[in-house]
Amino acid sequence: MNSLANSLLLLGVVAGTCLYDAAATCRGNEKSASQTQAKPRLTLSREKNMLYIHGDHIPGGKIPINYLEAYCRANSTDADWGKHTVVKHETQTLSLNKDQTVLKLKCTVADGVTVQHTITAQGDEIDFQLVAHNPTDRRSEVHWAQPCIRVGEFAGLGASTTDDKYAYIKKSFVFLDGKPAFMPTRNWATKARYVPGQVWCPQNVPRTDVNPRPLNSEVPSNGLIGCYSGDGEWIFATAFEPYQELFQGVIRCLHADFRLGGLQPGEKKTIRGKIYIVPADMEALVKRYERDFPEQVKQK
Repeated sequence: MNSLANSLLLLGVVAGTCLYDAAATCRGNEKSASQTQAKPRLTLSREKNMLYIHGDHIPGGKIPINYLEAYCRANSTDADWGKHTVVKHETQTLSLNKDQTVLKLKCTVADGVTVQHTITAQGDEIDFQLVAHNPTDRRSEVHWAQPCIRVGEFAGLGASTTDDKYAYIKKSFVFLDGKPAFMPTRNWATKARYVPGQVWCPQNVPRTDVNPRPLNSEVPSNGLIGCYSGDGEWIFATAFEPYQELFQGVIRCLHADFRLGGLQPGEKKTIRGKIYIVPADMEALVKRYERDFPEQVKQK
């Protein structure tokens, strides 16, 4: 009898252990599935001249970008925006894959320059790969271009929340002295052909060739500009290489405007960029940015 009792007891323990392991495995699978479902996913769409980044985790559900707002001439800092600076262009959608993660565009600028754009949503970032080509027999006057990224809703300070168009800048930053500097930064400029707004110009770009908004006297430590989400859980940031300027604009927007520098007849140039939408860990973001843009780190 004792032997039978012990056998039954052992069988019960084994069965219980198996049931426990099965339940634990099930819970583990549920947790894994939950984590998989919770992993941020970004997709792309385009309507008219607006590029949209979509994500269930993005405050407001999407980030709109006027892509591209303008291609611009040099000698722009104190010039009429419409009569002098802007070079007209048209943007054509070439393709968008089924998953809405790879978008290809073609810009044709009025002076004949073409720019091919491959925009890829991958994980928690958007990657930009551009090829600019001047197929004409004349030098192009196009020196820079600007993606206008609307971050008001992301920062929790969009038009649906406040009438103050500049409330979002208190959540926005550039880097000065190698550290994040929140806006309004020191030496905030207030005078220019057009106000308000704020421009930061890197060392290698002539001060005469940037947006005709107030030009800050500080030289940014790098090409990263961004802001925190309204709930403080996320950071949006962007950078392009080469870049012409960093810019806080007047449509609740932030810019890392990319540089073309003019193209000689037959010349091609490549530009690359990133948009990061990541958890609010500034140190991790900076390390990642520095891996992606080592050229800009050297400019510190």
